[in-house]
Amino acid sequence: MSDRPAFREVNFDGLIGPSHNYAGLSPGNLAATLHAGKIAQPRKAALQGLAKMRLMLSLGLGQGFFLPHERPNISWLRDFGFAGSDAQVCAQAWREEPLLLAQAISASAMWAANAATVSPAPDTADGRMHFTPANLATMAHRSHEWPQTLAQLRRIFADPRFFAVHEPVPARFGDEGAANFMRIAAPASEAGVEIMVYGEPGGPFPARQTPEACRAIFRKHGVADGLLVQQSPEAIAAGAFHNDVVAVAHENILLAHEQAFADKAALYADLTARCPDLVILEVPAREVSLADAIASYLFNSQLVTLPDGRRALIVPAECMETPAVKAWIDRTVGANGPIDAVHVVDVRESMHNGGGPACLRLRVLLSQEAERAVHPAHMLDERGADRLEALIAEHWPERIAPADLGSPDLWGHCAAARRALIALLEKPLS
Repeated sequence: MSDRPAFREVNFDGLIGPSHNYAGLSPGNLAATLHAGKIAQPRKAALQGLAKMRLMLSLGLGQGFFLPHERPNISWLRDFGFAGSDAQVCAQAWREEPLLLAQAISASAMWAANAATVSPAPDTADGRMHFTPANLATMAHRSHEWPQTLAQLRRIFADPRFFAVHEPVPARFGDEGAANFMRIAAPASEAGVEIMVYGEPGGPFPARQTPEACRAIFRKHGVADGLLVQQSPEAIAAGAFHNDVVAVAHENILLAHEQAFADKAALYADLTARCPDLVILEVPAREVSLADAIASYLFNSQLVTLPDGRRALIVPAECMETPAVKAWIDRTVGANGPIDAVHVVDVRESMHNGGGPACLRLRVLLSQEAERAVHPAHMLDERGADRLEALIAEHWPERIAPADLGSPDLWGHCAAARRALIALLEKPLS
């Protein structure tokens, strides 16, 4: 019998924050720009995200969560020269630079796939799990997330026997985290092939991941033979601002759109040579266009292995409402293929801002020992979910309209909601 420790994947979701709004701050993210200026429902958004986490628990999967960041980010606004009390800082910013206040109040840290790149212990030279927070340098509203993300990672994964948490890559070289990262390994506890996907500039939308950042992360994490792959310019131009909008990998499965990569033949050949049992599940453009893939977020679904070994796809409701995507799912899932079941989740509030089920989570592959070392306040069970649900229902704003971003009532409401959450976490959730 092998003495290799058992591993399981735990998804750490970003708890959607009380300042969730539709300011349309992300060029290239078509859903975000399409819904810019509409009324958001932060309470409903957070409850939708929590319901997805509950589904994962019900399927027997590990589930953790990250806290929403402090919003508005007053210290960031002070760096622009605004002074006085917190309320005075926000009021001056709203009066003189309203876009800066919108960027300071964004709840975009909810998309935990952009929190960090994670190399599991089986892949690294020192046998520890390595985290590098994303610098998110391309978008101003996300560029100030990393200090709070770094602090949370160092709190949750504090034990140096199992975890190493690095500083981000220098901001000159854009890094967007696990949204541009894939891993092929079957079983997951074996050393895997890590893949980072970058974009080349020159298209109508920013290419957010640089090859320099990818190589830096492999070096920092002690990953000797990671693959560097270019995302196709067509995908970025169509609105696939991250690779996880057009491709997802899990264990020995690569699920990808036909137009996901600039040189798919080279990638497929390289992966096949390294992973003899690789299953490439390519979705042809003639069946699902890039436009339909991006509108439905088919590839931003979560591909998971259930405790009984079956594979399941966790898809947003929009997949079942897009005829071409639903037809592909109906033909493929459970039809003697590698994916056995599909589960549908409603995360529309997140989807309208450009983030699907996979955007909301960061995958963390943990041995039994390492999982015991994770900060328990950030691990979720049903009782903890009940308590979070009650807190959200009481403290999260019901709606935020565009004009509300300049309201002192909203600033105070968001701060009070986060204080209530932190107070709850000081008591055991379980």
